[in-house]
Amino acid sequence: MSVRTFWASVSTLALGAAAVLGLAQPASAAGDNYVALGDSYSSGVGAGSYTSESGDCKRSTKAYPYLWRDANAPASFKFVACSGATTTTVAGSQLSALSSSTTLVSITAGGNDVGFADVMQTCVLQSQATCVSRVNTAVSQVQNTLPGRLDSLYSSIRSRSPQAHVVVLGYPRFYKLSGSCIAGLTETERGAINNASDILNGVIAKRAADAGFTFSSVVDEFTGHELCSGDAWLHSVTLPITNSYHPKVAGQSGGYLPAFRSAA
Repeated sequence: MSVRTFWASVSTLALGAAAVLGLAQPASAAGDNYVALGDSYSSGVGAGSYTSESGDCKRSTKAYPYLWRDANAPASFKFVACSGATTTTVAGSQLSALSSSTTLVSITAGGNDVGFADVMQTCVLQSQATCVSRVNTAVSQVQNTLPGRLDSLYSSIRSRSPQAHVVVLGYPRFYKLSGSCIAGLTETERGAINNASDILNGVIAKRAADAGFTFSSVVDEFTGHELCSGDAWLHSVTLPITNSYHPKVAGQSGGYLPAFRSAA
């Protein structure tokens, strides 16, 4: 055996061993045709660096879909998530980005269907009793109205992209209870909002599972970085008001990106 043949054999064996041990490079995402759908948590509201073409949809180059694209260089990338989107508007204006060749989809949707922005505004501006009542109304919508809307949306996504791996991401738990905040909402209000977020995530997770999609929670990633934690990855009430309760750059890169990456 020549020296050249010997080392070629060694190289082949080494690559084979690496593959067996799981050390080889993972299958390249370069073959993926990725479409990012959803609302402001996917478009990147609060992270800044919005693309000029996105207008009021506020699609950010710091949002997790862009960050994933930059790290993985998929074959194609369509970013159509839009601030304010509901399950209905996602279905009506975003699903045209999907096709039978789409292999990867990400989505956040459901918060706007139950009036998330109005809930937070009510709690900031009105009494504790009014806040809790508004939260309870939203929870009722989550439990009674949202499941059917999610089923319809997920069915439409599957119909358009039957081979796609679909990752449904949830929403953060917003407050650290007994945290560092000494002003603002009461602990009762914060607890009610957190409970509503948990219920919302639970409904989304179940509907995603029933559709054959992968649900990825972001609660663990944001734990220790909620509002009142002292190291929040979320904007509190701020100007512009649209940024309030949305992830900062760190929330997209340290929260949503890892949650998506682990499930993609």
